[in-house]
Amino acid sequence: MTDPAPGALILGASSGFGEAAALAFAAAGYDIYGVHLDRRAGLAHVEEIKEGIASSGRRAMYFNVNAASARKRDRVLDEISEAAGPGSIRVLLHSLAFGSLLPFVEDDGPSMSPEQMNMTLDVMAHTLIYWTQGLLGRGLMGESGRIFAMTSSGGDRVIPSYGAVSAAKAALESHCRQLALELASRGITANAIRAGVTDTPALRKIPGAEHMIEEAAAQNPHGRLGTPEEVARCIVALAVPGTAWMTGNTIRVDGGEDFVGSKPPGA
Repeated sequence: MTDPAPGALILGASSGFGEAAALAFAAAGYDIYGVHLDRRAGLAHVEEIKEGIASSGRRAMYFNVNAASARKRDRVLDEISEAAGPGSIRVLLHSLAFGSLLPFVEDDGPSMSPEQMNMTLDVMAHTLIYWTQGLLGRGLMGESGRIFAMTSSGGDRVIPSYGAVSAAKAALESHCRQLALELASRGITANAIRAGVTDTPALRKIPGAEHMIEEAAAQNPHGRLGTPEEVARCIVALAVPGTAWMTGNTIRVDGGEDFVGSKPPGA
């Protein structure tokens, strides 16, 4: 009798890093449980992702729900528990990108409201805690579990109109450190993955995205942007059992982009 396949629960599994990770983990032998929020126009692409997972011989259970809703979170986790059973989730990847891109102070237009600030922090940071609590409370993740959260260099830099998302990324990194402390005795690790500037649907929503892409490509030692697939392959490699001593980190997966300073004028 063969052991059941490990499972990867991916929050934000229909585009960008989440999509790439779903396919990469499936290719590595994981069943995929994906949470996403798409309108009808995007559902055809979700079916394509599920077909890609199935072509690797793995299960694909996708849930089109608001990941920040406690009621829907409970329903998804209950369905996974019923379908797969205790200890079935080896990896949790938090890749939710939904927040307010408004300035904090704006004289000639709308500025950040308390509701928008709270929503951004809740969706892009605090949901990591609530999904982790739900997994552990149901016994879905046990020893050798791996928790990853997608962060960015925006967590410690200022970018116009990115203030609330920057705060969420900083909080997300802090949450990973706290989870690393609290879950060490359970044999579960938690790390933030700091990808470089990557051309994804989420990036394209940021004002000035084209300039960011051009600047990052020029700055990266490889002379180009990284891809979601390159980042996903690194996450899969970091999820193996032998990485149990690596926890509480913010890990750069950016081709060296982040440590290279801006080129001097005329360079």
